[in-house]
Amino acid sequence: MSDNRTTPHRYGDPAPLQVSTLRWGSTVALTLALGLLWSLLHHYRGLSGDAELYAVQALAHIHPALFSDIYLQHENQDHFTIFSPLYAGCIRWLGLQPAALTLAAVFTVWTFLAAWYLARQLVDRQAAWLAVAFVMIAESAYGAYGVFSYLEDWLTARSLGVALVISALACHFYGSKRLALLIALGACCVHPLIALPGVLVLVCLWIPPRMAVIGAVGGIVGVLILAASMQALRLATGPFELIDGEWLHVVRERSQFLFLQLWRWSDWETNIRPFLCLSLTALAVPDPKVRRLCFAGMLVGASGLAVALIAGLVGPVAILLQGQAWRWDWITCFFSILLVLPTAMTLWKEPACGPLCALLLVLGWTFAPVDGLLCIGAAIILWSARDRIDERSARLLRWGAALLGLIIILWLVSNAWTIVSAPLTAADPSHLGVSRFRSFMEMNVSAVLFIWLVVWLLHHSRSVVIVGLLAIAMALALVAIMPGSLLLKDRDGSAAEIREYADWRNVIPPSATVYVAGRQAKGFSWFTLERPSYLNEDQSAGVVFSRATAEEIVRRSEVLLPLEEQSWRVLDRRSASSSAAGAHRLDHPLTAQVLSRICGDPVLDFVVAKPAIDVPHLTHTTPGAHFRWNLYDCRALREGRPPA
Repeated sequence: MSDNRTTPHRYGDPAPLQVSTLRWGSTVALTLALGLLWSLLHHYRGLSGDAELYAVQALAHIHPALFSDIYLQHENQDHFTIFSPLYAGCIRWLGLQPAALTLAAVFTVWTFLAAWYLARQLVDRQAAWLAVAFVMIAESAYGAYGVFSYLEDWLTARSLGVALVISALACHFYGSKRLALLIALGACCVHPLIALPGVLVLVCLWIPPRMAVIGAVGGIVGVLILAASMQALRLATGPFELIDGEWLHVVRERSQFLFLQLWRWSDWETNIRPFLCLSLTALAVPDPKVRRLCFAGMLVGASGLAVALIAGLVGPVAILLQGQAWRWDWITCFFSILLVLPTAMTLWKEPACGPLCALLLVLGWTFAPVDGLLCIGAAIILWSARDRIDERSARLLRWGAALLGLIIILWLVSNAWTIVSAPLTAADPSHLGVSRFRSFMEMNVSAVLFIWLVVWLLHHSRSVVIVGLLAIAMALALVAIMPGSLLLKDRDGSAAEIREYADWRNVIPPSATVYVAGRQAKGFSWFTLERPSYLNEDQSAGVVFSRATAEEIVRRSEVLLPLEEQSWRVLDRRSASSSAAGAHRLDHPLTAQVLSRICGDPVLDFVVAKPAIDVPHLTHTTPGAHFRWNLYDCRALREGRPPA
């Protein structure tokens, strides 16, 4: 073998210094391209959804009076994580909204960096960049009703948990197995439900596959025996008590996604597709590390679904329902998406049916007009039969792949023309081009083509100038688009918002319970007034963890019936149209009599409502979200005295 140091430099080949420059330049350009891709496909959602719950948990460590909120009074998810104190420390330093944005950005970058290192241990450098890009592009939802995804555009403990689990897996394949276990156990302290499947995957990677299957079957049988025994005996309390009676009714109505028998077919499609995808990857990719990862991901995901099915059908034991084993499927989904494009690159090399299989695999995740399960299933069938495909059939399949590619291109052109020719809207004209480009990229197929073209250009370019120009173009586009992706209209909890409502904050004691009527911003009481909330939709997320919380949620909902239908049946009654139309309305008029009735509950101290009635109140006169809204003192009404 010749020594590279003595091999003459061939004309046309880049010099060693140029190779190093090209490599670093390509890395910078690809990093900027991924940042641009994220900016086009994602938008930071601030303190909404579950981010509100984790924010109030952190704020309670700063304002202890918030621990009297119904969500935090009894058993809840804050008891199982060290995330809240860490989040609280960042809030003290930066403020609520900046802390949430900063941590969300850090954990998102960490997740993608860990995903790249994991992919790099499994595939080559070019495929690793494509793998991470596809993680950004493909839908990351798992479970049912679109409630959870492993890649979130807000801040929760799951954000850090996912980053830690992926880091642990990257360390394992890098060779640092002890460090991997240590990181995975640390993730258990942040979010046990997210970390446990990561730990189980590591165990599956350490032990022989046969032992892993035996262990999984044994665990499922043990869970079945436990559920059946608790259902028959009904003796256990604490974590092994049954969620039954009215408690079970509330949990079912509030959180249907916990019960697999209540899942829709579309939910099952979401959770079955990763298993099909990993099956195809295991068939097509000969690397034993990749196949072992596919096996571990499918075994853990299937075991979680089996345990969750037992919890829902056999015996609703508290620890089983609260453990939400179906969420183990997140890691199955992540593995499948991470390996889609590397698998497609391997499939493409097969001359007979490879191009068509590769297209079907990618389209199964990105092409909305087709059924993803059918596409990936067809790819599996074709690939399995590749040895029996003759030359004539292979030629037809190649023409079929070309025709399918042409159809996709025509579909993209048609949609692009529709987007470009659409009439101007009330949107800011300065962002019109960005908005239209974002709409084009959100078709996902176009995003795949974009990142593939960038990777291909950088991989084949031998010109430092071209690489530099591409990096500059990506940087300029990122500067133009990223601020819009991080733009946040929500002001709850900001320093300016807190100062603005000093009039109300000065008269509401820190431990007083406040009800904001009219389905207005749920976090207003928590983040702006920094007071316990009497009742809002998000508080009912804790009903599965505590019977007392479920009973109190129902009781307070009944107290408020004279004013509005404050439903904890979130997935049963909520719709986009009703929530949008009801943002500022009440189901029933607010009168002095109605106010007197709901204020009869000694737990309710203050009511914030838009209607002004003939009862002493404090009107907020500063223009804003609650301009000319009114604060009513329930304590004064109950005691028959003038309000403070």
